[in-house]
Amino acid sequence: MAITLTESAADRVQKFLANRGKGVGLRLGVRTSGCSGMAYTLEFSDEILPEDVTFESHGVKVLIDPKSLTYLDGTELDYTKEGLNEGFKFNNPNVKDSCGCGESFTV
Repeated sequence: MAITLTESAADRVQKFLANRGKGVGLRLGVRTSGCSGMAYTLEFSDEILPEDVTFESHGVKVLIDPKSLTYLDGTELDYTKEGLNEGFKFNNPNVKDSCGCGESFTV
C-alpha cells in the first residue's frame, strides 16, 4: 500500500506549509458526496493522529485514515497548471467511473 506525490505536488505542499508557518503534512481522504458517490478531501494537518497511516513522498508526510486508504491505495497526487487553472489532481488507479464535473468518483 502506498500513496505518492509528484515532485510538483510535493513542492506546492511544502510552499503551503511554509506559508502557514506550521503543519506536519498533508491529510488525504474520501467522503461520501457527489453524483458518483465519493469525493476526495485534502487538507493540511497540524498533528498525526494515532490511527493515521503515514507515508512520505519527496519529503512530505501524507496522512490517511485507514478507511480512506482502501479507496486511495496506489494513488499519485499531482499538482498541475493548465492555462489559468491550477490545482491538485488525484491519479487513482481504483476509480471505475467519475461524474461529468470530475468532483466525485466510484470505485
